[in-house]
Amino acid sequence: MAFRVTEEEQGDWAVLRVSGELDLLTSPVLRQRVRDVVAEGRHALVLDLSDVFFCDSSGVGVLIATRRLIRSCQGRLRLTLPARGAVDGSHVNRVLAALGVRRLFDVYPDVESAVSERTQPLSA
Repeated sequence: MAFRVTEEEQGDWAVLRVSGELDLLTSPVLRQRVRDVVAEGRHALVLDLSDVFFCDSSGVGVLIATRRLIRSCQGRLRLTLPARGAVDGSHVNRVLAALGVRRLFDVYPDVESAVSERTQPLSA
């Protein structure tokens, strides 16, 4: 599966759907897409990582940089991982947990939950 980032809007939220491998070669693409979204004045961002099957440290670095950027704008960042990610662990979920940074993110099982103000994030 080739790396791809698609964008859509759901209410006040910009949703970036990421698929493929998030690694040294592809993470700059995601970093730029996030910057573009923020530069357009959209500070409520969902990164849908449901279709990311590999994430290395450069990918994690982009996620942390995105969190820092959104926080500097007083925005909101939410990640989505597969619905069963908290149970049997998606690759991204396992990497974030192994590095001790999972607790930094509000993680939801799907985009619909992430854009809802009624849904609480999954526990770390």
